[in-house]
Amino acid sequence: MQLRYAFRLDPEPGQRVALARAFGCARVVYNDAVAARERARREGAAFPSAGALSKTLITEAKQSPGRQWLSEVSAVILQQALRDVERAYTNFFASLKGSRPGARVGAPRFKSKRDARQAIRFTANARWKITESGRLLLPKIGEVKVRWSRRLPSLPSSVTVIRDAAGRYFASFVIETDPVADLARMPDADNLPSVGIDLGLTHFAVLSDGRVIDSPRFLRRAEKKLKKAQRALSRKQKRSKNREKARLKVARAHAQVADARREFHHQLSTQLIRENQAVAVEDLAVKALARTRLGKSVHDAGWAQFLAMLEYKAQRYARVFVKVGRFEPTSQVCSVCGVKDGPKPLHVRTWTCTHCGTVHDRDHNAAKNVKQAAGLAVTACRAQVRPELVPAQREEAGSHGIHTGTRAAQRHSTR
Repeated sequence: MQLRYAFRLDPEPGQRVALARAFGCARVVYNDAVAARERARREGAAFPSAGALSKTLITEAKQSPGRQWLSEVSAVILQQALRDVERAYTNFFASLKGSRPGARVGAPRFKSKRDARQAIRFTANARWKITESGRLLLPKIGEVKVRWSRRLPSLPSSVTVIRDAAGRYFASFVIETDPVADLARMPDADNLPSVGIDLGLTHFAVLSDGRVIDSPRFLRRAEKKLKKAQRALSRKQKRSKNREKARLKVARAHAQVADARREFHHQLSTQLIRENQAVAVEDLAVKALARTRLGKSVHDAGWAQFLAMLEYKAQRYARVFVKVGRFEPTSQVCSVCGVKDGPKPLHVRTWTCTHCGTVHDRDHNAAKNVKQAAGLAVTACRAQVRPELVPAQREEAGSHGIHTGTRAAQRHSTR
């Protein structure tokens, strides 16, 4: 399966200028392509093909006085901007027809230089490479220092350079994982148990084996710092340099919260996949729950990101990942005798079964029912569970620690 490995970049001042120029050129080509498609739609004409857009917006535009600065950047990132437009329209039309699963996708919009995220992509024909000294050589930008935190498992097929709202630069490599090497990293699944997980807000997760994972509440703990930074930003004059400095402080504070939450999700999901041959969770309606009065706490927990990590890691390491329907009455059924005892308010954390008299902890009982509803209770005798097919997720693989070194890069040079 394909994954992305992200590493921090430390470009020099001149390289930052070159990257800003590249971001701007790719953005202009993207916006020109969207404008051309919209113009054709209004006039009732056929949409211009990718070849026609490439000839008009890149080849011929470089010869015109108003767009001759497009030749100052690599032509590959301009071609990739056109591919992004084509992919955006393909997803939009597929969503309209209902052939694309998931949430509805809107029409492509124009990009702005004030967007929180700027990105350019270099494919193999751009002749980028990782040098022997461990730097990332990008055409017309130079050798950029990389904070290597681990080795790349295989030769990357492309690299995306990203600048986020906090002004940080990242290199995101697309790699193909080796199934044999992945299985060797994990213990044999035949002798491992299975587990059911009940996600919540009081505790982040309660497992069917009785373990309780407390909720870190990263956003709640950082609210005081965030409020102070946001108040300072609101006092600054718009379009001023001091306002830009204050905006960066707010963005960096939010980035610290998001990074800490992502690292927690990565560590917990990897631990659960390593220790179990099958994992069962409840298919929560996260978007609907985020619109309630508990919305801030739901976003702070980050359930959707955690479940996505569990799913793609189960696929990668040949584990079973099962989602139980959200309408399954896991909190109403006794996990001992199976009698449905009716709905209970959220403030009821413990209850006694009226049939067998068993005293249940609400979350622990729900985790047991999730495991049983997924059909994993039979693995209590350590019987083997065969992995099922799960769609692979192309999520960002987390970077565990920051250790600058060159050994990781020396083995993966694309010279």
